[in-house]
Amino acid sequence: MTYSLRNKTIIITGAGGNIGHAYCDGLVAAGANIVMADLQDLSTQAQAYGKQAIAMKIDVSDPASIEAMAKQTHAHFGRIDGIINNAGFFKGCSFGSFMDIPIAEWDRCYEINVRGVWLCCRAVFPYMRQQGSGKIINVSSNTPYKGVPNFLHYVSSKAAIIGLTRSLAREVGAHNIQANTLCPDLIPDADILAKQGSVADERTIAGRCLQRSQTPHDMVGAALFLLSDGSDFITGQSLLVNGGAYFN
Repeated sequence: MTYSLRNKTIIITGAGGNIGHAYCDGLVAAGANIVMADLQDLSTQAQAYGKQAIAMKIDVSDPASIEAMAKQTHAHFGRIDGIINNAGFFKGCSFGSFMDIPIAEWDRCYEINVRGVWLCCRAVFPYMRQQGSGKIINVSSNTPYKGVPNFLHYVSSKAAIIGLTRSLAREVGAHNIQANTLCPDLIPDADILAKQGSVADERTIAGRCLQRSQTPHDMVGAALFLLSDGSDFITGQSLLVNGGAYFN
């Protein structure tokens, strides 16, 4: 089945990264109008999609920035049908014992990964409630299911997103809004390989039913489904996209 998002308006935070860019490609191909929200200026990239895309510079840790994002999205496209809360603090996280995590780094991780998700959900909710529908995708991780060591602040922040989404689903369901969590596994890029080495990816691949490296585009089909009418009776769930590394 092909899931159409024709005339739907979707916000993607963290749109400038590899995974964010893959979401943008997939959503535009499915007919959606998209808002490419990121700390960096993505105006040039948005122009390549034509009238289906606009770019906004936003900071998910800044409530005023997020409120402006929702307001401008609605003003431009007339509605907000979905959001992928993809922005996250990952590459800035240090590896090592939980005893050695700098307090400022812990706080920044939660400021982006948890509070930022809450702020984005809070900003788009009034528009979704008014139109009587909406899809919220909060991007977590497979790491809470593994209990990855030496990465406590990141793993616990991503676990918090799962709990946040489940509670949110209970609150917004009366307004025909679905909230789900999308959980990618390790998706290596040059920065990650430089930091963790190729051994981390090789070890991850070896534990999968589908033994290959995961790519950003592996996330697109799951996102399209959760944003489409095909998922109208699915909410509060966590969808693990990991090639069968382990099962939820």
